[in-house]
Amino acid sequence: MPEKIAVIDLGTNTFHLLIVESNHFSWEEIYRERKYIHLAEEGIETIGKAAFQRATDALQSFSRICEEYQITKVKACGTAALRTATNGPLFVQNIFESFNLKIEIIDGIQEAKLIAQGVLLAIPPSERSKLIMDIGGGSVEFILIRNNQLIWSQSFPIGVAVLKKMFHHSEPIAIPELNRLNAFLADQLVPLQNVLKQETALDLIGASGTFDVLQKMISQVDFGQNYSQLNLAEFDPLANELIHMDLVTRNVFPNLPNERAQLIVVALVLIKHVFNLHSFENLYVSRYAMKEGILSELIKS
Repeated sequence: MPEKIAVIDLGTNTFHLLIVESNHFSWEEIYRERKYIHLAEEGIETIGKAAFQRATDALQSFSRICEEYQITKVKACGTAALRTATNGPLFVQNIFESFNLKIEIIDGIQEAKLIAQGVLLAIPPSERSKLIMDIGGGSVEFILIRNNQLIWSQSFPIGVAVLKKMFHHSEPIAIPELNRLNAFLADQLVPLQNVLKQETALDLIGASGTFDVLQKMISQVDFGQNYSQLNLAEFDPLANELIHMDLVTRNVFPNLPNERAQLIVVALVLIKHVFNLHSFENLYVSRYAMKEGILSELIKS
């Protein structure tokens, strides 16, 4: 008997709801929604009053949708902002008391594992090694896959909301800010740099967020609905243009959602930095990420 399952991914920037009908071996997507919340707009240490209310309203809406679809199983997972914010536990308690929705706060290691599981459902098995990069608002996860096995992963507390608050204060971003940002990334990403030194042929797979935006801006080859390959040669010119553009111009830039315009600069600087650490042969974008990994585990259980 098929059952309807809901997964809620409570990211720092966005909350996602995914509803599927599962027969315990596979699933069919029947509903997907994303709401921009920006939990860390006042800093990742505390969820501000406005963001707290937006998040509560979003989960009220998601709970209502789950009732409409007569969901039999729901899993909600919180990530970096809810891990870090001093009032994260209060938010979790309020949501449970208001909507009878239990939120599980997962650590960076669990998050990376779930992202890898989701991406590997979208990208077909191959002998090529892959570095998965998932850019969140509070953290960024890197996962190295070799022979379709997770070899190494690490979560870094350098999400785009964090980087924006620390370094991007001018419009367009000032050169000293850019220099400080790059120096900070060089220091923070030493563990990734050491891992990449040991790799030769390697593809980069972007999951979610910024990579979804790039997919709309760069020429691509689609491989079904779950992943695509982007033209690497187009990345640098586009990134350089956007990085040195002010917010007013970014807000009207084609295929760049206003919700992403604030954070796209630091995200692109971060991706450029990773490209400088290794000569990646291909750039792919996976439509699947953490929520599909959660769903996979739910169905297996």
